[in-house]
Amino acid sequence: MTSDVAISAPETAAANGHGDAHTTARFGALTLGSIGVVYGDIGTSPLYAFREAVMAASGAEGLPTPAAVLGVLSLILWALIVVVTLKYVVILLRADNNGEGGTLALMALAQRAVGTGGATIVLLGIISGALFYGDAVITPALSVLSAIEGMKDVTLRFEPYIVPLTVIILVGLFAVQSRGTARVAAFFGPIMCVWFAVIAAAAIHPIIEQPQVLYALNPLYAVSFMFHHGIIGFVTLGAVFLAVTGAEALYADLGHFGKRPIQIAWLSIVLPSLALNYLGQGALVLGDPGAIVSPFFQLFPQGFFRGCMVVLATMATVIASQAVITGAYSLTRQAIQLGLLPRFEIRHTSEAHSGQIFIPRINQLLLVAVVLLVLLFRSSSALASAYGISVTGTMVVTAMMGFVVIWKVWKWSPYAAAALIVPFLCLDLTFLAANLLKVFEGGWVPLALGALMIILMYTWRRGSRLLFEKSRKLEFPLADLVAMLEKRPPQRVPGTAVFLTSDPLSAPTALMHSLKHYKVLHEKNVILTIETAQTPRIDLADRVKLEQISPTFSKVTLKFGFMESPNVPKALAIARKLGWQFDIMSTSFFLSRRALKPAAHSGMPRWQDRLFISLSRSANDATDYFQIPSGRVVEVGTQVTI
Repeated sequence: MTSDVAISAPETAAANGHGDAHTTARFGALTLGSIGVVYGDIGTSPLYAFREAVMAASGAEGLPTPAAVLGVLSLILWALIVVVTLKYVVILLRADNNGEGGTLALMALAQRAVGTGGATIVLLGIISGALFYGDAVITPALSVLSAIEGMKDVTLRFEPYIVPLTVIILVGLFAVQSRGTARVAAFFGPIMCVWFAVIAAAAIHPIIEQPQVLYALNPLYAVSFMFHHGIIGFVTLGAVFLAVTGAEALYADLGHFGKRPIQIAWLSIVLPSLALNYLGQGALVLGDPGAIVSPFFQLFPQGFFRGCMVVLATMATVIASQAVITGAYSLTRQAIQLGLLPRFEIRHTSEAHSGQIFIPRINQLLLVAVVLLVLLFRSSSALASAYGISVTGTMVVTAMMGFVVIWKVWKWSPYAAAALIVPFLCLDLTFLAANLLKVFEGGWVPLALGALMIILMYTWRRGSRLLFEKSRKLEFPLADLVAMLEKRPPQRVPGTAVFLTSDPLSAPTALMHSLKHYKVLHEKNVILTIETAQTPRIDLADRVKLEQISPTFSKVTLKFGFMESPNVPKALAIARKLGWQFDIMSTSFFLSRRALKPAAHSGMPRWQDRLFISLSRSANDATDYFQIPSGRVVEVGTQVTI
């Protein structure tokens, strides 16, 4: 998941160890920020992961046996070491796309390396992106609900208010999204540092009381548990995976904090704290098997301290939810830029950092889905069954695309790349298979959400391509039109006309309609094309490409990275330095607004035609999306069948 806390390029470079600009204070700030934003999700997993895994291991037996406790503990600890530390911290953090991480950044990197045969890579990117939305819905619901349930350990009279209070907190969380999270984010790091310190300290006394819990550090206990428990062991593995959900955030937030701060934070603070807390919960249950009902909160003394811990847990889960919500915004912007989703309204909540954005439509959809989940499942134990499938699916796809990058980009032999990645892929597939056993208990939720997003993304991408091909057949070659107009020019009017088009070789529809209806031509005419690169950001020196095609016609190509929000006026200001003199107040932007109608034979099923048309109608206005002054825009309507 990605956050909206943006760090400037020099800071990121410094954090990665490139350049001399970084200071100890700046590195410390980046490390602190990564603790707050990156590790919110995985840091709150102790609230429910150990409890769910041990209860799954106990099966029909009821109270857990020492063998089950030590086996589950060993599985959790070694999952943290192998999946998170080795796969993500050591290997995947090195597979960056110009400093950016995340599933779609990896897709763009792999696609660029493969070249024309990248259709499978795009499909993998669509699947992992779609599954992330399932994660973005379940994480806030499960995290906040599990924290509020801690009030049952303070007083049972609170139980009827758990679900209503959870809904109120979630509604409040989504309501403040439009204000931006820059100020709130400043408190994320310190709060999570307190959280990790407290959960580690609370575990020390139970470990001293039951030192045999340290046997769980031996991986043979994990192997023995799986070997002797058959199908129960396999089911338990699905619950064990709850301990590593949030690992994708390590990779996704690479561009915001840099590689080294994320690595240092994990190895020095987060991993030791999580390991200690899980050992503490295990020690507690070894001493009192009945404590498995709520092992996390029972680490703390009854009364005031436990009440304070419920408050701190709620704050930590809100932070975890915040990170995944803003990650959904970032992923949506990347998907729009890569042509996987229609244009949605994107609001910038910070003048200083382009990464801090708010997408109203995504916010509304997430809120509705999250509240429905809470009302449908009503407890964290029930909701835990729905968790895991989306995250394991994303991890499997990440491993597959990681293999392509290591082979094609790092120039390893395919055998060496396979030797590195296949063991992790096998482990991810095992976790996925274990989680698929929970489909009927709630696992259908992320699968349904993921399937819906895959259909939407695939329909938009396919429909856009069909529309482009159909439009190109109907359009007139630009070079021929310019030659005709230069030879026999119509009436000229002062000023500059900018015609937006996605196909620079064909005459823009808006230009053809302008000539047909107004029968005039401006003194200067610009054919403007906006391209999205396969890199996260574009250097300003490469932003604008200017080409003169006749005395009164020129082509301008603006290039943006898939992590950037296109700002046409700001980019055109760069064109002045390249010799194109224009005055924004005497410039008119001509856009064609297409009304789509289903054709008899479009190349897609009729239902997909209608879905594409409805998605097209829901798309945000190009004027707003490209940040063009609305007073300078002329829209020309056209009707197209698809």
